[in-house]
Amino acid sequence: MKRLIVTTIFLIIATVLVTVLYFKNLSPPGVRTGQVMRAIPDNAVAIFEFGNEKGFYDIFAGNQLLSTFVGPGKLHELDTLRKLLIASPQLDQFFTGQNIFVSLHPTNNDNIDLLVTTSASKAFSATMFNHLTGNAKSALQIAPMQIAASQGYNIYVKPLNKHFYLIKTGDNIFSGSFSKDLVDHSAIYQQNKGHNGFVPLPEQQNANSLANLYINYNQFNPFFDQLFLNKTTDLFKSFRMLPAYAALNLNYKSDALMFNGFTTKRNNATSYLNIFSAQQPVENHLKDIFPATTAYSTSFAVSDPKKFEADLSQWHDKAGVGKEKNELLNKVKSEAGLFVKPEFEKLLGNEFAIVTTRYFEKFAIISVKDGSKLFPVMMNISNMVTDKVGQFNYEKLPFFLLGDAFSIFRKPYFLIIDNYLILATSVSELESYNDTYFNRKFIGKTDQYTQFDNLLAERSNVAFFINFKNMQPILKRDLKRTFYDAFENSDPGWKNYYGAAFQLTASDKNFYTNFCMRLNVPDTSGVKK
Repeated sequence: MKRLIVTTIFLIIATVLVTVLYFKNLSPPGVRTGQVMRAIPDNAVAIFEFGNEKGFYDIFAGNQLLSTFVGPGKLHELDTLRKLLIASPQLDQFFTGQNIFVSLHPTNNDNIDLLVTTSASKAFSATMFNHLTGNAKSALQIAPMQIAASQGYNIYVKPLNKHFYLIKTGDNIFSGSFSKDLVDHSAIYQQNKGHNGFVPLPEQQNANSLANLYINYNQFNPFFDQLFLNKTTDLFKSFRMLPAYAALNLNYKSDALMFNGFTTKRNNATSYLNIFSAQQPVENHLKDIFPATTAYSTSFAVSDPKKFEADLSQWHDKAGVGKEKNELLNKVKSEAGLFVKPEFEKLLGNEFAIVTTRYFEKFAIISVKDGSKLFPVMMNISNMVTDKVGQFNYEKLPFFLLGDAFSIFRKPYFLIIDNYLILATSVSELESYNDTYFNRKFIGKTDQYTQFDNLLAERSNVAFFINFKNMQPILKRDLKRTFYDAFENSDPGWKNYYGAAFQLTASDKNFYTNFCMRLNVPDTSGVKK
């Protein structure tokens, strides 16, 4: 009996030891990643994470994807600094295998700055910066300095003729930038307790990923304010109003950046896009009739239009416009003798979208169940200009019938083609779309778009698309000069991409997310017959 008791105790102790050792070895990388990410100021729009491994650099060597995305100048600066500093013979052993985080931050000087954050192994001491030899010693001048309460370094990079500022924020975590202001901000930054910011991917998922992208939707508005002259641009508007964070994995493809993962909404936040998280994924077809001149578009898809309208009404109430909506609908009933909202709801299809063309035209394209039944409803609330075209008699009806994204159509003109309701701000725009539709001049008929679309998910609930070539006239008008010059003159640069797409697909009350940017291929953009 004593032997049995001793054996049992021994087995219990062994089991506990094995369990502790297992989780001790399993946990630190994830905890370490979380520590590093918490050192990054939360005004970051996005964070790109990758492992400081030879394999990562070999994969992208000679590939234009990253230089086109980041810009060849900035990528050259970062790569030069990496080779001279953390990849130097004296320091390489302390940084190899660590994850590097490159974060994007809007600043107050009409610029977008990058912050590089990483950690060194525990055996590393910052004093080793002072003992570099070889190429690093001749190319770098490193001077210690105090930045706020942190130990800092002013690193003059001779090949770049630029200063790089570096701080140690504790536990061998280092953050650095060519922007002194950004490093100053990073030195005094402390994350609020309980703040639900960037959350690292689960360790297993992170370990199997080539690179990760974290997105802070909350910072899109400051970011766009930095880029655009027009503070009220509707570009990416619905996504800019979504309080959420995304964590995405990179799926490598030689001619495209492709990320997928999850967008997690902030609890109890009021957002138009939240309505679509309560729907089921829908196969997307409306994009097939977008004009060939499409510069950008935002598409919406609902599996249950009736539920969508009910949830939209609740959203209007939370947004404080429920009273205004009821007053308008009562006015329509009194003057037109029509309960327009239930009549419209009965005929609403599964998809609706807003499209902007390179010629600054804006269309709302709304699928309906029966265009012939919707036409008399539209006639009752409109002043007919022709037999087929009318203008709404009431302002803001599209906003109250379809939601925030349609607020740009305050008192639009309408046209019904087959089972599609088309809205625009002028008759000439409707005539333009009518010509596009009947002559089949759709972007979906072009070779480039077909190849791009093959990379996208077939089903989603919210999708944004941009065609960079068609977007150029709009960017020339709306971007601040510094940023437009960079867009136009950088080679390679964003103009070397054909397009980008961002898709949200409802999943467990949040969104499965796909982000794709594809490089141009030899021009075969003629419309197929």
